[in-house]
Amino acid sequence: MEDRNDTVQERESDSGHVKNNIDESNTYKEVNYDELLTSAGEFGLYHIFLFCLTFPFYIFAVFSYYTQLFLTEVPPNHWCWIPELENLTQIERRNLAIPQDSKTQFGYSHCQAYVANWSEVLSADNKPNQTWEIESCKFGWEFNRTEIAYPTISTELGWVCDKNSYQATAQAIFFVGSIVGGVVIGWVADKYGRLPAAVLSNLIGCIAGIASSFANNIIYFSIFRFFVGMAYDNNMMMTYLLVLEYVAPKYRTIIANLPFAIFYSIGATTLPWIALACGHWKTLSLATSIPMALAILAPFIIPESPRWLLSIGRVDDAVSKVIAIGRVNKKEVPLKLIEQFKLSHANKREDGNTSILNVFRSSKLRKVFLCICLLFMCIMAVFDALVRSIGGLEFDIFVSFTIISFTELPSLVLVSFILDLTGRKWLTIGALLICCIFSILTAFIGNGLPSVLCVVVARFAVNMACNITIQWAAEVLPTPVRGSGVSIVHISGFVSSFIAPYIVYLNNFVLWLPSILIGLIALIGALAAVILPETAGTDIPQSFNDSENLINNQKFFDIPFLRKKTKNRDGNVNMSFEMH
Repeated sequence: MEDRNDTVQERESDSGHVKNNIDESNTYKEVNYDELLTSAGEFGLYHIFLFCLTFPFYIFAVFSYYTQLFLTEVPPNHWCWIPELENLTQIERRNLAIPQDSKTQFGYSHCQAYVANWSEVLSADNKPNQTWEIESCKFGWEFNRTEIAYPTISTELGWVCDKNSYQATAQAIFFVGSIVGGVVIGWVADKYGRLPAAVLSNLIGCIAGIASSFANNIIYFSIFRFFVGMAYDNNMMMTYLLVLEYVAPKYRTIIANLPFAIFYSIGATTLPWIALACGHWKTLSLATSIPMALAILAPFIIPESPRWLLSIGRVDDAVSKVIAIGRVNKKEVPLKLIEQFKLSHANKREDGNTSILNVFRSSKLRKVFLCICLLFMCIMAVFDALVRSIGGLEFDIFVSFTIISFTELPSLVLVSFILDLTGRKWLTIGALLICCIFSILTAFIGNGLPSVLCVVVARFAVNMACNITIQWAAEVLPTPVRGSGVSIVHISGFVSSFIAPYIVYLNNFVLWLPSILIGLIALIGALAAVILPETAGTDIPQSFNDSENLINNQKFFDIPFLRKKTKNRDGNVNMSFEMH
């Protein structure tokens, strides 16, 4: 009897010991940030609030990037101004005073005029004489106002003929500013937070844009546009990163892409008509620059990123942000979960250095980072070359710009709802292969509607690849260097934007060559994407170790909707992919 009682007591003692171990295990269960964030509501009123607050920043990005096109554009139909013939109609002046030139698009010279005693000519037969001397335009130019109905800085200052490179020069300097801004603003984002970086970039764009309206030569205009370039596209990407770092993995793709699809498309499709409504390049510069000053209100309305707060050790502040999310979403974050998260975070070795150089100290992270930079370079080279190709069509610039910009909406809405099913890698590869095929097709099917449709399909595909890569870069890089890392990825894109005009220019030598090169660059981008890890359904890396684990655990054929669902010992659903 005593032996049996002893046995029972021992079992009860063992049972109690096991129970205590379970309780202790539960007490010290590791909880990461995404689990804590999910407990405050995966998608609720708070996220809708943040989603709506990003609207002006996408508009500011459109204003800072595309406005320069409408500030500097020159109507292709222009000729020398002859003051003595001002009482004639435009057609009469042009037919009388401008020599014929079959090499130009419209069959007459843009940069030369006949030399004659116009008083005698007007009193005689009003017919040109091809024996007259010819000289360069002395009194400026007149432009066909039906093409661009308002004065641009190029038409006002005569940036045509021997000065026709000024627009390209100013645009190149804009991209130099973007490179500098990417480094500076990216560093500010990781050092001082996403909100200070967003405010700083928009204020730079606001001041420089206003100053642009007072430029009276190419030097001043280029200097001011350099600083506007520093604002782009940091004035949008900093709030993009902030919102991305607030969203649980399940809804990350929708929140990352729908603002581009809706807000960016609204800005791009309405900008041409804002330019027409302004009626003057100076008014347009002011109208698109002054609103950026509203960014100064952002710190009073938009909360700082909890992930960034965690990366600098402000754990309590980050937790309070999550609790605020739960309060708005009507979800109570369990105190036990908060305690487990704080303990888990305290037990982790923190990344003390926020230098982007840390990315290059890991061979695997370095390879992935360089590949994503190469991928974005290819995408932006293709994107810009296609824009320039379509812009060369003889369409109304305001209508064609609106139609082309509208392709952003359907392509990015599609991305928003299928990206988590297909994954980042294979959708990007597929989109770039489609872009490659349809770009090359334009070299063989000739001009006209078929070639235009091929270019539109290629642009639709590269739109998708562009947005996927923007999100992909943010999901691969760890929080301490996410701001500066994403900025460098974008700088890579700005560098490749220099190449695109020269690609399109090659059609002056071999008509089909640009289309072939665009297709090959898209193919190189697809090959670069093969190396990158799939991030669909994964937590955003908080530390460098998290990023390396993500890379180490990647599978080549990892397609989310083919992943096999399994349950772990805690009853949570895990996703794994198995080849059969």
